[in-house]
Parts: sequence; structure tokens; C-alpha cells
Amino acid sequence: MKKRYTVALVVLAALGLIVGFLMAGFSVDIYDFKPLPQQISLGLDLTGGAYAVLQADSTGMDPGEFGAKLNTTLGVLRKRLDEKGFLEATVVKEGSDRIRIEVPINETSQIKDPDAILSFITQGGFLEFKNAAGETKLTGANVIQAYVSMNEKSQYVTALKFDNEGAELFGKLTEEAYNNGTYIVMTLDGKTISSASVEKGPIYGGNAIIEGGGTNGFTREEAENLAIQIQSGALPLTLHEIENRSMSASLGQDALQKSLFAGLVGIIMLFLFMFIYYRLPGVVACIALTLYIFIILLVLALIKSIQLTLPGIAGIILGIGMAVDANVLIFERFKEEFASGKTLRASMNSGFHKAMSTIIDSNLTTVIAGGVIAFFGVGTVKGFGITLIISIAVSMFTAITVTRWLLNLVLDMNVKNVKFYTIRKSKAQLAAEKEGGLA
Repeated sequence: MKKRYTVALVVLAALGLIVGFLMAGFSVDIYDFKPLPQQISLGLDLTGGAYAVLQADSTGMDPGEFGAKLNTTLGVLRKRLDEKGFLEATVVKEGSDRIRIEVPINETSQIKDPDAILSFITQGGFLEFKNAAGETKLTGANVIQAYVSMNEKSQYVTALKFDNEGAELFGKLTEEAYNNGTYIVMTLDGKTISSASVEKGPIYGGNAIIEGGGTNGFTREEAENLAIQIQSGALPLTLHEIENRSMSASLGQDALQKSLFAGLVGIIMLFLFMFIYYRLPGVVACIALTLYIFIILLVLALIKSIQLTLPGIAGIILGIGMAVDANVLIFERFKEEFASGKTLRASMNSGFHKAMSTIIDSNLTTVIAGGVIAFFGVGTVKGFGITLIISIAVSMFTAITVTRWLLNLVLDMNVKNVKFYTIRKSKAQLAAEKEGGLA
């Protein structure tokens, strides 16, 4: 028995060290592990950012054609955001003909103006390559790839790769421009985005680069913007903005700090209540709740597709309440069983057994409600449902498994003073006191 709880204490100590390292962050050689809370993806209401709902125009299209083009449009918007580093942005279909875009903005964002972000990603574009006479020689449909590269002068350039047809057409266009000393003009929706001369002869083979003017050429951002415009080409559908709002990063940070402060105060008060009213079992419950919070943070950090929002924080706190509710049911059952004359261990096992059905029923109904919210909800409402389901699942694990294991560990350590567990006296104690009084 002594060996058993010694091993358990070693496991607890190791878990404590792991939790401490993950929460504080650490560095090993070239690897830098950021603190766990900093790895969580935050929603717009916590980071600030841009939010828009776009209506796709389906005029003149059958449902099948429109659905295919809508999916393509989603992919184009997603690509534009990814190219600008907004990997945590959300682009999803809402209903049958709408697109919802959420773009969190933080200190690493290349573009920090919400209006500029929405303008950039929703800019439609029919790309054309024209000669000096304004005649279109090829279009964006012939472009396979456009990306940022470097030339022999170590300057940023926009590199192009064409399909076989485009390679031939572009070669003829560059030959015409080179022989006549004219420019090749690229237009997007009729607006010129680039005008370049051909200085080294006709360009055949399907590969070309566009260099910036002046001695320094393009900046990386300029070359990147041009590449994205060329690569994305035209949006398959016409999009109409029906909702647009933004939140500044400062307001988001203020909301996050206030939410965390309120949650911290609530948890401290909860821990004090559990400790004062339930004594040693209350301390065990507090340890289990601490593990619950850590597991929730770990899950949110690992699953990047889940963004933590203000409603999401509410879902986590609700999960804490459900975990406490489960512990209260168990401990009250334990006190009833102990008062009936059972030993501490028998009372503890019986308390867990008799409270189990009630705990499962209450948590299952909450999970069903959370599932409906997550399935049918959108935006922050959907986030609330997802975090609620995760919170309930983790709270069930910590309340039923972790708390029970810790309490059995305490009993194995021969901590059997009744005053550490309850103020309620058993029948045997009451009978002994009564006999003593009569004597």
C-alpha cells in the first residue's frame, strides 16, 4: 500500500511539473515553446478584427452551377487570406448563398485596418494581359502560378508560370513588346495593376518575372500583393456586402482582461467555498478543477480551428459549474452514507456510485443542448456550443475519475480523521456520545 501511494505521489509531482512548464513556456535549443494560453486562437471579440457577411449573386445560374461557383469563391477568399498570413481567419458558407468572413487582427498581422482587409480579399478581378494597343492577348485563366521570388540583384520580384497555351501567347506578346519597345499592361477589372517593359528579349517557355521600377525594385509586400492578385484572378461570383463591422484590438484586449479577471475572482471564491464547507474533499475537488482548466487550455491550444470567444469563455465557466455540481452531489452522498454508519472508504465508494446516474443525466442534457447550438449556430454562438461540449466532457472526467482517484489516494495515505472529511457525525459516534452522556 505504501509503495502504491508513493508511486501516485511521484506521478502527481511529475504532472505538476509538466503543467507548470506548459503554462509558463520553455525553450530548448532552437525550439521555443510559448506559454499555453498564448497558443490559443482568439475570436474577433477578444483580438479585434474584421467581420463581414457577403451575399453571392446567383442571377442566371442553375443551383448546381451556383453551388460549384460558391465553393470555388470560398477557396479563392481562403487563399487570399492565407497568402497574407491570416491563417486563423474564418471563411464559411452561411445558408445557401452567403459567405461569412471573420479575420482576427493581432500584432503580427500584415494589414491592421479591417476595412482594408475586406476590400483586399473581396476585390473581384478579371485579369488581362494587353499590348500597347490595348488588345487582350491572354487572361488570368492561362496563369498556373504567381509567387514572390528574388532576382539576381537580390530584389523581390513577382514570378509567373503559364500553361502551354499561355506560354505561347505570352511569348508572342513579349516578342511584340520587345521589338516595338512598348509595354505589357496587366489589368484587373479594367484597372491597370502593372505595366512592364521587356528588356532582355522575348520570353518563351512559360516562366517570367515582373520586376519593380526604380533602383530598389519591389518591396516584399508589393511583390506579394501583385502575385496574389494575379494568382486569384477573378472571383467566380459577384459578391454584395450586406453586413460589415469591426472591433479594434484595444477593445478586444480590454474585454479579454475583464473576462479573465471576473473568471479568476469567481474561481477563487469557489475554491474557498469548497475548502471551507467540504474540507479535505473540497481541496481534492479544487485540484481536479485546476486540472480541468489546464486540459481545456490544452485542447484549445491543440485544435487551432476552435477560436476562444467571450461566449466560449462563458461555456468554460459553465463547465466549471457543472464539475462543481458533480462534486457537490458526490460529497453530499458521501456524508449521508457516512452518517448511516459506514466507514470512510465505503461511504466514499457508495457516494460516487449513488451520485453517478444523476451526474450523467444532468451532463448529458447539457451536452445535447450544446450539440444543437454547435450544429445550428454560427459565429460566436457556434463557438459557445463547441466549448460547452468540450467543457462538459472534461468536467465529467475530472469530477468522476480524477476526484475519485485523489480521494482514494488520500485514504491510502491513512488520512482517516473524520474531521478532515465532514462535520456530520455517524450513528456510531452519536450512539457513543449518548451512552457517555447517560453514564
